[in-house]
Amino acid sequence: MHGEAMPPDKEADNAALLAAEIKHLKSDVIGVQEVDYFLARSGNHNQVANVAMVMGAGHWAFAPSLMGSPDEDWRRPDKSDEKVVTNKSEMALPGYGIGMVSKIPVLSWHRLDLKGSPVGVLMAFPVDGKLKRFYVHDHPRSALGAVLDNGWLVINTHLSFVPFFNFYQLLKIKHWANTLDISDKSKIIIMGDLNIPFALFVRGFKWRSLATQRTFPSWYPKVQIDFFLSQKLKAADVRHIEYPHSGLSDHLPLQIEVD
Repeated sequence: MHGEAMPPDKEADNAALLAAEIKHLKSDVIGVQEVDYFLARSGNHNQVANVAMVMGAGHWAFAPSLMGSPDEDWRRPDKSDEKVVTNKSEMALPGYGIGMVSKIPVLSWHRLDLKGSPVGVLMAFPVDGKLKRFYVHDHPRSALGAVLDNGWLVINTHLSFVPFFNFYQLLKIKHWANTLDISDKSKIIIMGDLNIPFALFVRGFKWRSLATQRTFPSWYPKVQIDFFLSQKLKAADVRHIEYPHSGLSDHLPLQIEVD
């Protein structure tokens, strides 16, 4: 979500596309991945705060996966860095990671650090109109949890693109979710870009997928790699709302409504 139209369009007004998409979604809680925090490539904006401003939401948080830009030199966050930046704090250096925005008051924010895969993968990217393959290294990840004042725990994440390693990361998040102080397990939801195109593996034995929809790539979706997961709720317990490609992201938005 670092501020480019998808597919790339030099003439696109990216800020207008983002504002229109958020207003169209009308969500109370939004989880975003691949967001920039004051990086030059996206105009030196705090993108999560920008989303909150468009939503009219009073609560937001950014969890940096990297200090610096993923396109340039970067380092892992260390003890000196703010691990969860909110509307009540700030981070000294620019970064890249995930975020959440909520109109519902947030009682507490939580973060789980996830190591990146020790090996990368070959990935294809368009260069001068042709697909070229590059060896891409993985980077650290995280999960960001918000305990809302209505009793819900919502966790957002963006997992590794390395097969099997992302499944290991998801197992860690599922375990972590149950260690947080939420007595009603039916009010825990994990959401995000899991980079796992197999719903059976995503669900496992104890979790259910709440929405079925091909989400990637947005202009011609072939696979579902974005999910909502719950231990207690079923798909029939929520309303799944589908939206067409808006021209903003390479993923289609995945949205549910819970009573």
